[in-house]
Amino acid sequence: MNTLDIAPPQMAVLYGLCLLPWLALWLIGLRLSRDILIGIVRMSLQLALVGFYLKTLFSLDDPWLNALWIFVMLVVADLSILQRAGLKARFFALSTLVAITFSTLFATFYLVVLVIQPEYFYDARYLVPLAGMVLGNCQQGNVIALERFYSALRSNELEYQTFLLLGATRWEAARPYYRIAVQAAISPTLANMATMGLVSLPGMMTGQILGGSEPWLAVKYQIAIMIGIFASTTLACIINLKLSMRMAFNAYDVLRREVFAKG
Repeated sequence: MNTLDIAPPQMAVLYGLCLLPWLALWLIGLRLSRDILIGIVRMSLQLALVGFYLKTLFSLDDPWLNALWIFVMLVVADLSILQRAGLKARFFALSTLVAITFSTLFATFYLVVLVIQPEYFYDARYLVPLAGMVLGNCQQGNVIALERFYSALRSNELEYQTFLLLGATRWEAARPYYRIAVQAAISPTLANMATMGLVSLPGMMTGQILGGSEPWLAVKYQIAIMIGIFASTTLACIINLKLSMRMAFNAYDVLRREVFAKG
């Protein structure tokens, strides 16, 4: 079974789908025309460039090119996480990169080497898409974890300092906020896993079915990727928050104001 192609005229029709929500936003007073246009254009250009690159990547299937592409994804995700969390990259770039690199590569290679078992572990057809899906979800979780943790610390700084004055260590004083942040980061993944198949058909499974795969095969791949996403997101958030605390506090365990992008 071959997937039906979307011809240029149909692509033009596709973009027309954006007109109704744009009109609805305009009618309620939200003037987001520029943001919507930029978002659609950027998405289209970026995906087009990635499409050309991936076609080359899959045809060459060179381990070094595959590794380079994954490294670029990790660096971009690293900077994006810190920007969206409101933290300065010069303080947290290394700790975040270490956390997402370890967790993403661990989950990806676990899936590729032990579960899927292609002929070559660096096969771009499996390695690159799986790494991208794992990293994309890991990125979202780390944004939530960092933002929640440091927002909670700033909002409850007096409580945190009271714990310190009562004899608690930095870790003991910050642990309640740490737990809340990790729980908030993995809650969307857990909720998605609990309702998957009943509320929605996930993207990877739908894509495989549209591509001609048997539904049961698509189900097994979807289970594999969701377990990989859960493992990588959880590990990355736990490691990232722990490592970031080394840079976020001074020698007296006081939260440093200069690590925040604003305020």
